[in-house]
Amino acid sequence: MLNPVTPEFVTRLRAILPDAAFRDAGGHLSEPRGRWQGQGVVLAPAATEDVAAVVRACAENRIGIVPYSGGTGLVGGQIMPDGPPPVILSTERMTRVRAVYPSENVMVVDAGVILATVHAEAEAIGRMFPLSLASEGSARIGGLLSTNAGGVNVLRYGNARAQCLGLEVVLADGTVWNGLSRLRKDNTGYDLRDLMIGAEGTLGIITGAALRLMPRPAGVGAAMLAVPSPAAALALLALAGDQMGEGVSAFELIHRQGMDFLAEVGPEVKPPFADQPEWMVLIDVGLPRGLSPDAALEHLFETGVEAGLVTDGVIARSMAQRDAFWTIRESIPEANRRVGSVSSHDISLPLSRVPEFIEEGGRVIAAIGDFRINCFGHLGDGNLHYNVFPQPGRSRADHDNVRGAVKEAVHDLTHAMGGSVSAEHGIGRLKVGDLERYSDPAKLGMMRAIKSALDPLGILNPGAVLRQA
Repeated sequence: MLNPVTPEFVTRLRAILPDAAFRDAGGHLSEPRGRWQGQGVVLAPAATEDVAAVVRACAENRIGIVPYSGGTGLVGGQIMPDGPPPVILSTERMTRVRAVYPSENVMVVDAGVILATVHAEAEAIGRMFPLSLASEGSARIGGLLSTNAGGVNVLRYGNARAQCLGLEVVLADGTVWNGLSRLRKDNTGYDLRDLMIGAEGTLGIITGAALRLMPRPAGVGAAMLAVPSPAAALALLALAGDQMGEGVSAFELIHRQGMDFLAEVGPEVKPPFADQPEWMVLIDVGLPRGLSPDAALEHLFETGVEAGLVTDGVIARSMAQRDAFWTIRESIPEANRRVGSVSSHDISLPLSRVPEFIEEGGRVIAAIGDFRINCFGHLGDGNLHYNVFPQPGRSRADHDNVRGAVKEAVHDLTHAMGGSVSAEHGIGRLKVGDLERYSDPAKLGMMRAIKSALDPLGILNPGAVLRQA
């Protein structure tokens, strides 16, 4: 049983940390979707040693710790709404870029460094850090690694896990594991880095990371292509791979409903087509010197039309137009938020089953009620954002009685088709029950054994990922 933070414990913490480490709770007690209201005392240590001291004190007093990064998570991993008030440990003051090794394509940073800062530092030395998502101006490296964040470039570069070489982590007893390796090869036992990445702060608190940088493509380009169906989009993805190989950086599927929402509630964007197609894809490419992205995209368009996979298209003729295409894609989640979903789902599927899922999903949802569906996402890696909305004139509150049924129907179908009910957002507190419902029992047993071994007191992010015992 955990103990609450008390005034006496805060007094002890003040003897450990400077006044600057004590922060106003403010925004640390809420999350983007407003589903939960948190509680606790907010601390923002500036150094790994201070994090370790706080963890040791919490372990001695059996007080819970909720790691807090950029606060952009969508599954409640950064919020503890009930139970004994915890210490909320924010990394907002841990913002050092510790070292950059251009010849190694490596950057070592504190966990609190914002993703946009990493992008800027990499660009300054002619490199890139490929992890890219809409919240890059506020998301921090520690949280991105703790959730194994995805984003738009997973097709080419992989999830956050693939972009990290080493970690520094404070364990549940306050021990510091210095795993900031810059090695590409290291087979000395268990891969503890991969164990911590995606654990959402339940096994340790990430305080530093060695990030893998990549060369910048010599030429980049983008196109919006109208396709007759998701099946055609999938075939076009294969065609693009045949023609450009790993030059395809992103391949995003967009449904007309997303464009309709943008027209209905904003943000205001310029539609790529005068007559909006039912389905379209946004393809982004990065090619080496000597190859023309425009020529490659034109060839893809022509062969796609010949094969009956493309009905219309617009190729970006400038960086501004490429950015405008991406603005459309990145504005869809905000439009969704303004409309207000009945139920939102972050799922992944085997690529070949995506068209079948979209078709069957429409029938499953129609059997529950009259809804609008906005299905979009990273087709290149099988990750769909499958969101269900009320019809015009109705609100999400009108469907409170079926919200659970909608979620269960979507997740059951996903699981039946060999997919995952959490593609890139993590488990947090929102999907603890889903993890229990859909995971293999052996996997759950292994996870619980690992948690018990590394955090026997259960103080690290209590209630996230695994239900508290």
